[in-house]
Amino acid sequence: MEIDETVQNEDEVAVGGAVALQRQARIAELTRELLEALGEDAQREGLLKTPLRSAKAWEKLTEGYRLDLTQVTNGALFESESSQMVIVRDIEFSSLCEHHLLPFFGRAHIGYIPDRKIIGISKFARITDMFARRLQVQERLTGQIATAVMGLLAPKGVGVVIEAQHMCMVMRGVEKQGAMTTTMSMLGDFRDDQRTRQEFMDALTMRSLGR
Repeated sequence: MEIDETVQNEDEVAVGGAVALQRQARIAELTRELLEALGEDAQREGLLKTPLRSAKAWEKLTEGYRLDLTQVTNGALFESESSQMVIVRDIEFSSLCEHHLLPFFGRAHIGYIPDRKIIGISKFARITDMFARRLQVQERLTGQIATAVMGLLAPKGVGVVIEAQHMCMVMRGVEKQGAMTTTMSMLGDFRDDQRTRQEFMDALTMRSLGR
């Protein structure tokens, strides 16, 4: 049985690798067309390998589409008697705005109140990256992280705050440097209990003052 499962896993990896190569080839072809549409010579030395480099970069920047919560948490859920608030702050992330395909990046702060179940702390960063490495808007990203944590742990409540800078505001449009966007998603006690929500926000404020 174990041998059969190993062969099956190897076959799945092989198929996945072939699909990835096909995807990269298509993206490289489209990138070459884009360069030419912009008036560039895609055959000049500096751009000759750009389509393939770009395709590989897109593979990484959008890998969240090919991940799921089971993969990124990898069984790191544990029983616990703890019922005190847990906060993981300053989780760095980068993502791509779905409106202009330009980066936005910043920090995510995640808090939750356990209800007999906790998760390995590093998994909050992996969950954040799984949703960030897609074409996104910050509002949806914030909600997706909160909903994922709520679904995984069934805690008493979850709070997520994201602070980010958007290159679509810096490099084009209003061209404003340093503008930050803050989004929040509160579920369970964080939404329904003002004192819980305030405790969470106060902890983040103390973090800001302590920098």
